[in-house]
Formats: sequence, C-alpha cells, structure tokens
Amino acid sequence: MNKIKPASSVARIYADANDKLGSDHWDYEGFSLQWGIQDSYEIVRKVGRGKYSEVFEGINITNYEKCCIKVLKPIKKKKIKREIKILQNLAGGPNIVRLYDVVRDLQSKTPALIFECVDNDDFRTLYPKLRDFDVRYYMYELLKALEYSHSMGIMHRDLKPHNVMIDHHKRKLRLIDWGLAEFYHPGTQYNVRVASRYWKGPELLVDFQEYDYSLDMWSFGAMFAGLIFQKETFFRGADNNDQLYLDKYSIELDEHHEIPNDCIPRTSWKEFVAAENQHLVSDVALDILEKLLRYDHQERLTATEAMDHAYFNPVRARVTSGVEGSIVTTDSSEEDWSEMLS
Repeated sequence: MNKIKPASSVARIYADANDKLGSDHWDYEGFSLQWGIQDSYEIVRKVGRGKYSEVFEGINITNYEKCCIKVLKPIKKKKIKREIKILQNLAGGPNIVRLYDVVRDLQSKTPALIFECVDNDDFRTLYPKLRDFDVRYYMYELLKALEYSHSMGIMHRDLKPHNVMIDHHKRKLRLIDWGLAEFYHPGTQYNVRVASRYWKGPELLVDFQEYDYSLDMWSFGAMFAGLIFQKETFFRGADNNDQLYLDKYSIELDEHHEIPNDCIPRTSWKEFVAAENQHLVSDVALDILEKLLRYDHQERLTATEAMDHAYFNPVRARVTSGVEGSIVTTDSSEEDWSEMLS
C-alpha cells in the first residue's frame, strides 16, 4: 500500500483510531513474533482449506481442549505478522475468534495459528432454517465484532458467510479469518484485490484504493440481503460502469473491469420478496438494507449506526430484559415483538 495526500475520501468514523492508538498498535512490520511450543498440539482431522491456509481440528495435549489449527501456506512473513498483530490487538473483543497460540514446525518453519474451536453449523443448511429473530440476533452479533474492529482501526476486508462461524445450539457467533485484514490510515492507497467475488464492494471493482471500514459494511449488507431473501449469493457479476461514482472520486476505469449490474437493484427491494422469504422481510428490514447497500461508500451506515437501527430493537430489548441469546422459535412480526417485549 502507498500513502498519498490529501485523502480524497476519509472514513466517517474512527478515521484517527490508529493515530490515537499509536505505532505500537499498527506497526506490524516492526512487530517481533513469539513462537509457542508446537508439540503442545496434535492434529485430529482436516476441516477445510483456503487460498492461504489449511485448517484442522486439533487438541491441546496439555489440557485436552479442542482447538482449531490454521497451517499457513508459503506466504510473505509480513502478511503473517500482520494477521497475528491484528488478532492480538483484537483479543477479547466481542465475537472475535480467539487466537490461543502461534507455533511453527522446527524443520520446515511452517507457521500455524491456534484458535478457539467453534462447532460451526454450515451456513448453507443453517441460513434457510433461521427465523426472523434469529437473523436479527446473529446480524447484531456480527455488527458487534465489526464495530469493535473498526474502533480499533482495523478493516476485515473479507466478510462473507464462510468467515462467520455460528454455533446455533449455543447461539454463539465468531468472526474468523483475519488474513486479509488491514489497519486503516486516511490517504492510504490499499490493494483492491481483497474480499471475495460476491461480497466485494463497488469501490474495489472500480479500483478505488482509498476505501475504508465502509467496505465491510457493503459485505455485511450483501450477507444480510442473502439471508432475508434466502439467496446464497445475492449479487452476481455483469458489466455496468457507474459514471457518477467514477466522476465523484476521479477514477479512471480500465475498459476490462466488470461491475455488478445489480449492485443497486433497478426495481424495488420488494420485488425480491417471495413465499419462501416473506417471513424474514419487513419494511424495517428493507430500510436498513437500503442504507447498507449504498453504491457510494460514504453514504453507507457505519457499524455503530447499523446497531442503532430500529431493525435491531427486538434484540436490544431482549438484552435489556436479560434474556440475550435465548432460543426463539416463533415467526413474529415487528409488531408482535413490540407487544411481547413491552
């Protein structure tokens, strides 16, 4: 990433977070790694793989607790240090996956990150089963993680269902995979080759490099749209260059770029309502969705603003009444919730 001044776009919130926290917080290049003891952990089985790592279920043989072992593929040490520094900075934050240890093989020098283990329900089978309150509850829990991360000057940059672990039985959510996360500094030109295809913000697709935390909020909105409309991926790629966006931020777009032509639907959101999803869609749900999926990144809700939206009133009411996270098995309208919680 390259720094330029003046910034043509600055985050509406937490723009100076890293300045306030100081270089000890964000200078991962000068960060010294402390390696743990690899022999304390044993691999049980492989559970997944990604572009930069393979993931295993493991066990800590010193206390027999389950753990998740992320074995990194050959990547730059700088990138490894960034992920570890970010995870350590976010330690103890709400719904942030806990990093227990960092180890490496003595012979191959292959590093591995040791995380808490979450009994995740696959989103492809879980999401279609979620009730209205479930969606509100888990989206609110995810916003807690994003708001905390942003307050610490950190963008996740790869928010998608695959990186949101949910143990539905325990009503527990964890935001994982911080390998693409980065510290936000106004005026910095960031790599646009981040995030995953169907959750990329429009700014990435037009090579706008001075993006900020609002990138995560587009991805959050895309996830939310998929949840309430019961679509695994709400957006698909096509070809449509939004000249107003390009002009506002003085972007010269390469002719080969592709931008989703349904970034903002040409029709009303209500056109996406069907018999199988109408129990999840309400006026208040469509209102927050409209305010999240703004093509112009500076117009999107921040995580803080989203948490204050009326859509989450039932969740906040249950927190206030002391029954946060309790199992809800009814399909109730917003009016029903208001009556139940009054």
